[in-house]
Amino acid sequence: MDTRRLEAFSDGVMAIIITIMVLELKVPHEASLQALGPLLPDFLTYILSYIYLGIYWNNHHHLLHATQQVSGGILWANLYLLFWLSLIPFVTGWMGENHFEPGPTALYGVVLLMAGMAYTLLQRAIVARHGRDSILGVAIGADMKGNLSLVLYLVAIAISYVSVWIATTSYVAVALMWLVPDRRIERALADRRAADRGRHGAG
Repeated sequence: MDTRRLEAFSDGVMAIIITIMVLELKVPHEASLQALGPLLPDFLTYILSYIYLGIYWNNHHHLLHATQQVSGGILWANLYLLFWLSLIPFVTGWMGENHFEPGPTALYGVVLLMAGMAYTLLQRAIVARHGRDSILGVAIGADMKGNLSLVLYLVAIAISYVSVWIATTSYVAVALMWLVPDRRIERALADRRAADRGRHGAG
């Protein structure tokens, strides 16, 4: 199987997740701007979650560009990732509705942590299928950036009951780390194309 069906299905699921999330924003009954004030926590959590989903969509796109074949393990790893992403609207709404209380803020981090681990699992499934010398295997290497993200999630979850603002800042910091699509895969793809052109030219 090639990656087109997998990418189309994943894109559709992510679009639905974003749609569900925006529908959770409650419309105020009053027409004054002051009526928007109580919705600010909900809107801030929506922005953060929207950025996270955009990051996953971007990097998932790059990930599949580095994938030539899809195995059963890759399909299940992808579904596992989509499962955790599908919970983002729930924890987003809960954290915003409760104005960043410790419990909802910690659970938000748990979902982000599990989504991050699921993304790592998907990467490993692809590398296992194509080999460590494949485009993705070369690109991610030891994956220090991914591992650092998981550590920051763990710290944020633990510190949520001490300071929700430090925890939220940690979530924002991880998002900023990944805001630009993964350059490692882009570079590996460019290097592989250049090497292929070189071999063809030499032939």
